[in-house]
Amino acid sequence: MTHILRIDASARRDGSVSRDLTTQIVDLLGGEVTIRDLTTAIPQLDEAWIGANFTPADQRTAQQQETLSLSDTLVAEVQAADTLVIGLPIYNFGVPAALKAWVDQIARAGVTFQYTETGPKGLLEGKRAIVAVASGGTEAGSDIDFATGYMRHVLGFIGITDVTFVTADRLMVDPDAAHKTAQTQIEALAA
Repeated sequence: MTHILRIDASARRDGSVSRDLTTQIVDLLGGEVTIRDLTTAIPQLDEAWIGANFTPADQRTAQQQETLSLSDTLVAEVQAADTLVIGLPIYNFGVPAALKAWVDQIARAGVTFQYTETGPKGLLEGKRAIVAVASGGTEAGSDIDFATGYMRHVLGFIGITDVTFVTADRLMVDPDAAHKTAQTQIEALAA
């Protein structure tokens, strides 16, 4: 059975287009679903986290293990998933702070990627990501969209290169067209 990790980054619970899209995508794909709602506190990295992360696992103190416990859980969720379905609202041309905090918690050298003589290599290969994008005025893929390129890059950095975007962009400009485009892209996922 397919295991899906659904990640919602919208600060809005009601009326969120990205949450609506992730719901539709997960319903279409079916399978076992783990939901990670990033509106619950995902802490920013701090000095204690960095110190714990760079301490070899077998040398970490109990406090350092506790410091990394949420990160370990988030990494395990990604490792267990076959498919990630990520709700990505574009806020001020970029990703929400909560999504960036999640990325910081899961991008760990020696765990989700490693450095090699030829550069970094992602360790989470063989997974798929579907990113559901919603924006009020920013056109996905445009020069002012710093969110979709970032997500494609960071997912590839950890080894997830099969990335599909479902976009409901420019919702404040033409909501009907934005929703229609997203629906067409969701239907294509079933093909």
